[in-house]
Amino acid sequence: MFWLKLVRDFFKVLRDGQTPRQIAGGFALGSILGLSPMLTLQGALVWLILLVLDINLSAALVSLTIFSLVAYLFDPVFHWIGFQLLVNVDFLKPAWTWMYNAPIAPLTRFNNTVVMGSFVAALVLLLPVFLGMKHFVLAYRTHIHARVEKWKIFQIINRSVLVQWYQKIRDLRG
Repeated sequence: MFWLKLVRDFFKVLRDGQTPRQIAGGFALGSILGLSPMLTLQGALVWLILLVLDINLSAALVSLTIFSLVAYLFDPVFHWIGFQLLVNVDFLKPAWTWMYNAPIAPLTRFNNTVVMGSFVAALVLLLPVFLGMKHFVLAYRTHIHARVEKWKIFQIINRSVLVQWYQKIRDLRG
């Protein structure tokens, strides 16, 4: 039921929730978490930013789920990017050596090629994901939402016993 509620909340927010910038910001930061490993220092920093800023958490969780499912397909590309940065870029080698010897920097797991490549790819994709999601939210609110409500599948799901049962239980909680 958690995932059903999360998706429902996400579409509710798309329709008439927070501003498009807040939704797009949550989606973009969720994409960083989805593409790169979360159990690193940079993952903890992104979680902290998510919790401190006024952005949409349901958009971040939906994005995290989507990008986590897709990230495994791109691991060979992330490995290649990380390998190029860690091995073939000579002017960065002193920085990698310094970071490896620093007391806290190894917690970033930067010396793993997939971690390095996925984090760099996530940072490169941050702005396009943000702008694309902002454009999508604006388009959804002006054009798409009215069409989606007319779909038979949308009407069937809204009238289903499971959804009505869930709404009754939700309303009992207050």
